[in-house]
Amino acid sequence: EVQLQASGGGFVQSGGSLRLSCAASGSTFDDYAIAWYRQAPGKEREGISCIENDDGNRMYADSVKGRFTISSDTSKNTVYLQMTDLKPDDTAIYYCAARPDGCGWVYWRGRFYDADPYPYWGRGTLVTVSS
Repeated sequence: EVQLQASGGGFVQSGGSLRLSCAASGSTFDDYAIAWYRQAPGKEREGISCIENDDGNRMYADSVKGRFTISSDTSKNTVYLQMTDLKPDDTAIYYCAARPDGCGWVYWRGRFYDADPYPYWGRGTLVTVSS
């Protein structure tokens, strides 16, 4: 089992940057894929980026590709999401989640969908982008 703690959210103006952190504990970090999801008010939760810690494979949804970068520091058991050129549409609660054996996403029409559910979730961190 793995425990996750997301942090780093805040208020930023359009065009600004933030870095989110997801600290993991309780299990072997390298065995897990860590994903970032977000949920905006009135919208479905969407998976936006994932990293597979065993081989470094990274995935990005079209909505964030080129603006967000996911990275992992295995010495700190922490995954980061560097967000740049933020837009008001990025306003959401951001969650990190973990699953063994890869990201487990299916890509369809610019978005990722869970092929299998993520069993471990952290509490969300709120990102607000003003126009």
